[in-house]
Amino acid sequence: MYLGIDLGTSAVKTVLVDEAQRVVASRSQSLTVASPHPGHSEQDPAQWIDATFATLDALKADHPAELAEVRGIGLSGQMHGATLLDAYSRPLRPCILWNDGRSAAECGELEQRWPALRATTGNKAMPGFTAPKLLWVAKHEPEIFVATRLVLLPKAYLRLVLTGEAIEDVSDASGSLWLDVARRDWSDDGLAATGLSRRQMPRLVEGCAPAARLRSEMAQRWGMAKRPMVAGGAGDNPAGAIGIGAISPGAAFVSLGTSGALLAPSHAVAANPQAAVHTFCHAIPGMWIQAGAILSAASCLAWVARLLGASEADLLAPLGLRPKAPSRVSFLPYLSGERTPHDDPEVRGMLDGLSHGTDRDAIVQAVLEGVTFALADCRDVLADTGIAIAEVDAIGGGSRSRFWLAVLANVLNIPVHRFADGETGAAFGAARLGRLAVTGEAIETVCTAPRRVETFEPEPALADAYAERLPQWRSLYRPRR
Repeated sequence: MYLGIDLGTSAVKTVLVDEAQRVVASRSQSLTVASPHPGHSEQDPAQWIDATFATLDALKADHPAELAEVRGIGLSGQMHGATLLDAYSRPLRPCILWNDGRSAAECGELEQRWPALRATTGNKAMPGFTAPKLLWVAKHEPEIFVATRLVLLPKAYLRLVLTGEAIEDVSDASGSLWLDVARRDWSDDGLAATGLSRRQMPRLVEGCAPAARLRSEMAQRWGMAKRPMVAGGAGDNPAGAIGIGAISPGAAFVSLGTSGALLAPSHAVAANPQAAVHTFCHAIPGMWIQAGAILSAASCLAWVARLLGASEADLLAPLGLRPKAPSRVSFLPYLSGERTPHDDPEVRGMLDGLSHGTDRDAIVQAVLEGVTFALADCRDVLADTGIAIAEVDAIGGGSRSRFWLAVLANVLNIPVHRFADGETGAAFGAARLGRLAVTGEAIETVCTAPRRVETFEPEPALADAYAERLPQWRSLYRPRR
């Protein structure tokens, strides 16, 4: 048995997977995000621990025999968050999250301090990354910066609590802006540019490598016969790639989670930082991932559901299985700013084209289309790096919506495939990494593609209508800085 724990932004999801790679059980516990000031996004790390323990306690109550047999644990996590710890490994402040935009000014400062940043990291400095957040803390909370003895990403903090060791995998570390992505090692120049050193960084491992064993008292709490090995794990999107077997070039996929991304594995670094394309190490050795990332995806649907006082399911049901035509309303999904291709933390969302005749369905459809148009932007800048995407698999909570996947197929004008359990992709991928860390099996024998249960093909007339609409949608964007 193997456990996969995905520390997301809105929830912690834990899956229990058997030797035949069947999901025996899964549990989820919600998280909340605080925004103490406009553009700020934070979480209390204690929430992560409480939520993780709650999922494991629930599995212990319902599946004690299976949990007792767990041999390996994999961790997946939201990327980029700055978790600052003191000399006693206690958080000094709430974690500054991936969708926090406060450090825009510090991004320019960091690129000036470290001219080789883009060449070394494969990325440009953006507020979502970890390094600019530390410059912001040094400037605005100097007493906390001075007291910082360890900087961890969210899942590395969870691992510290579970194992007592500060360890990070190279895929998640790629999102810190301190990693030399080609060498898969910390950059001393990058750390120095933010006033830090390797002493304040966790030890690095590959995602499928053994990292540390679960603490004895926790193995006893959950009735585990032996202390399981905790693997290096992965950032949420690389873990999702492992979950669907996207371990070689050509296996592109789209993630419709709280945020969104269009991702493609590659055998080499193929950076395009000027267009805000992300270059990350994959969770397996010798592979990288090129990604276009948008800050708001399924969270846009959650926003409009709150606004209209309805559940997401109630909003989607009247839309049916496929669009008949593009909505007359346009939506810019920039509720938290945007990364690819704009790198604009100040831009905000917009509904355009409203009239007295606009109904709820038109608005909901526009929200789904706006997110999808943003993913089309990602497709185009990935194409500039030489990555041509001919088809995609869909993962994340948004992949449950057939209507949304039909929109995606027609906007991108390519086939879109759906899996039976696509929304648990990152946690399932983490469980696979936990297995690899224990067994040492060949990666390709474990990280196979699950069975596709449905394919959404583009319809020529509808795809043409969306292609005509896309330039109009793009014209709505106006930089605010």
